[in-house]
Amino acid sequence: MTAAPLQLRPRSGQRVLLVCTAVLVTITWISAALFAAYIAAFYGGAAADHAPERWNELLPELYEPGRPGAAAAIGLHFAAGGVILLLGPIQLLGPVRRRAPALHRWLGRLYAACALMAGLGGLAFIAMKGTVGGLPMNLGFGLYGALMVIAAVQTVRHAVARRLDRHQLWAARLFALAIGSWLYRLEYGFWTAFTGGLGHTEGFDGWFDVVMSFFFYLPNLAAADLAVRNLGRPAAKSAWPASAAMALAAAVAAIGAWEFTVRIWAPAILARFS
Repeated sequence: MTAAPLQLRPRSGQRVLLVCTAVLVTITWISAALFAAYIAAFYGGAAADHAPERWNELLPELYEPGRPGAAAAIGLHFAAGGVILLLGPIQLLGPVRRRAPALHRWLGRLYAACALMAGLGGLAFIAMKGTVGGLPMNLGFGLYGALMVIAAVQTVRHAVARRLDRHQLWAARLFALAIGSWLYRLEYGFWTAFTGGLGHTEGFDGWFDVVMSFFFYLPNLAAADLAVRNLGRPAAKSAWPASAAMALAAAVAAIGAWEFTVRIWAPAILARFS
């Protein structure tokens, strides 16, 4: 009499995990698309207006007139980053992979190429100029760029070799890294709203800034591994904890995306195209 309920629990847990993951991916895509449009409007608009010094309004010391190479590298990082924010969630959609495999492959090539350029652009900027936060931020962001490059290469390598399980795992890791710049801003926004900016300094060298140099991408990688390793295993004991984590992440992402859209992203986009 007790066998049937025990068999149903894992399957129901898997269904909930699938739904929570789908909701999180949807919210992420909408928010990331808005953020990508903001990048194009603000950073791309400033470059188009021959006023790259405006980049420093939100992130200090991005542009210096005497360092054109560094400006080009961070410009490449922004441009490629906007593309991967748009394409990443589409690549995760099961219906696209199953019903339009050719589209999935070609978008995947573009996605991986842009991820590679974003990572290399960021690394080149750090090598030529360094970050505003000094050594801790250099290390944190440098590791982030290196992981982005590795994940892009591994995702394509396993896809070409038809090692689909490994490809899926590395693609999830790449997606987790690709949304890092979006999460970086959301996490700073939440922290400022709830603590008033405790541990943050204008030079980005406070204790919270040091933590954030690594926190905006390392937990994402752990969450990606957890999700991929459990989605295809009906008996996985961690399906329910993973579902709870996904649901919480979706709620936080929705709130943060709404606040940033209303206060920053939408006004910048509308101002550019009005």
